[in-house]
Amino acid sequence: MAQSNFEKALVQNPNNYQAIEYLGDIFGHQKNWDSAIEKYKTLRDKFPKNANYWYKYGGALGMKAKESSKWKALGLIGDVEDAFLKSAELDKNHIDTRWALVMLYIELPGIIGGSEKKAQKYAAELLNLSKVDGYLAKGYIDVYFERYQSAEKNYSLAHKIGNSKTTFEKLYDLYLNKLKNTDKAKQLKQDFYKT
Repeated sequence: MAQSNFEKALVQNPNNYQAIEYLGDIFGHQKNWDSAIEKYKTLRDKFPKNANYWYKYGGALGMKAKESSKWKALGLIGDVEDAFLKSAELDKNHIDTRWALVMLYIELPGIIGGSEKKAQKYAAELLNLSKVDGYLAKGYIDVYFERYQSAEKNYSLAHKIGNSKTTFEKLYDLYLNKLKNTDKAKQLKQDFYKT
């Protein structure tokens, strides 16, 4: 329903950029990456200084790469990285872009640009923008490298500050599934749902 309304709005006014963005978001939600990429590319080209359009374009490309063959993904990775880096350059406070870069650099093999050092750089930028996001990002990196004691420290700091469902879930999952400490998991759950 919403999709057809936005498509009609575009027929009436091809320069309805809000409708183009909403369609990109809808296509992304539907995992129709090619259509999402097309919409975000239109916005990126029209508004080259808009960090969010670069971020959404890079995100759609990244999701397409994840669901493609390894060879096809290799061809997309450079464009994904470029889009996220451009977004980060345009908006020094764009939290989602920095998260995307942390995840990209951790998940990519070193031979094609993956690097813990690069991921830590953006985790540090997150820490300056949002303590909770920064500690979560550092914990995410620690979990990836199976440094669970360090992850516990970072997730605990994030939870202490944020005390949100997200911070709880990250720490709870770490206790339950990585550290195999059901006592700490139970205690955390009791404390969280008591507040």
